Amino acid sequence: MSDVTPTPTPQGRGRTVWGWCLYDWANSAFPTVVLTFVFATYFTKAVAVNPETGTAQWGWAMAVAGVMIAIASPVLGVMADRLGRRTLWIGAFTALMCMATAGLWLVAPDPAYVSVCLGLVVVATVCFEIATVFYNALLPDLAPPERLGRISGWAWGVGYAGGLVCLVVVLFGLVKAEPPPFGLDPTQAEPVRAAALFVAAWMAVFSLPLLIWVRDPARGVAGGFRQAAVGALGHLRQTVRSWPRDVRIGRFLLARMLYTDGLNTLFAFGGVYAAGTFGLSLAEVIVFGIGLNVTAGLGAVLFGWLDDLCGPKRVVLVSLAAMTGLGAVLVTASDPRVFWGLGLMLGIFVGPAQAASRTFMARIAPPEDVGACFGLYALSGKVTAFLGPAVLALVTTAFQSQRAGMATILVFLGVGGLLLSTVPAARRV
Repeated sequence: MSDVTPTPTPQGRGRTVWGWCLYDWANSAFPTVVLTFVFATYFTKAVAVNPETGTAQWGWAMAVAGVMIAIASPVLGVMADRLGRRTLWIGAFTALMCMATAGLWLVAPDPAYVSVCLGLVVVATVCFEIATVFYNALLPDLAPPERLGRISGWAWGVGYAGGLVCLVVVLFGLVKAEPPPFGLDPTQAEPVRAAALFVAAWMAVFSLPLLIWVRDPARGVAGGFRQAAVGALGHLRQTVRSWPRDVRIGRFLLARMLYTDGLNTLFAFGGVYAAGTFGLSLAEVIVFGIGLNVTAGLGAVLFGWLDDLCGPKRVVLVSLAAMTGLGAVLVTASDPRVFWGLGLMLGIFVGPAQAASRTFMARIAPPEDVGACFGLYALSGKVTAFLGPAVLALVTTAFQSQRAGMATILVFLGVGGLLLSTVPAARRV
């Protein structure tokens, strides 16, 4: 494996960087509004037969999407490496994501629409994740290596902000508006369904700066698209087989798989823990979730400078250590004020762990295989996504304690951090 950081193209300043960052602002609306706060809740409460059945159906849909992402993203990443023009790939998958999201407008509050809803959500989720593979793979070409950390951090912070701004507009401009705008009929859940149209429009508009300002030239491959597709699996196998000569990529992806399981489980069950152990109301949980996203975004931006100064590996390790320490106090605390304070403080380190992980991958990926590596990076975030929630559920049941279940998250963060500590650092400029 090459130890040389990819040489950036001359495009790497000004509007090119901000165009790239704004894509995070654009696509963060989908997981925030559709997958987390608004449409997922609408599906389980109003579309499915009952909330329990709806929760299970939504979970299975996310599992199907995860499998499809895990299979497709590494192969498509190789094809993008061989063909180039990643911005065209981003544009194509973003367009499909927008169309599938807009299609959710058709989902009326009736169990007859369950299959339609889940099918559209699966398509949109897969397109969201695959577009992100190509988006991340553009990072090494954006700017000089000494600025990659702050650019990744800026984008992650902008993404948190974009998701929250879109959520606020949807909640107060559509869902909770009295009377609903544009004559929308609340009895048919039209204000909630219109949120899907708004998110689709949001993603389409704010992805344009990247598609217009960022350039990724085509690469010549004999046989074009067909030959690239045929050779993708073989090239991917060669890429993975080369890892024993350079242990960084394989070991880093394994470490990230573990601590990402912990982070994902933290976000998935943090609200449940807050409500069950500390008695927070639904409104308070939403406020806490918004606060957590704000501190995570601020942390991503601020730690981006440290990423460039000290290296992404150190930023991730410090973030994981801080989250493990704060989390250990949170699972033993009984005062809600302590939960609020330490929980929001913990959020400061969530964003840097995610943003610096992306930077680390960008720094160690060989220039000719950056798409393949980010495809495998996406795979590492999905292949064991079930593990964190499963272990939490088993321990919670065994000990009849939410605190014991949440403590398993600390194990994933700690073990992932220990494994990362054995990965040779990326060479800095």
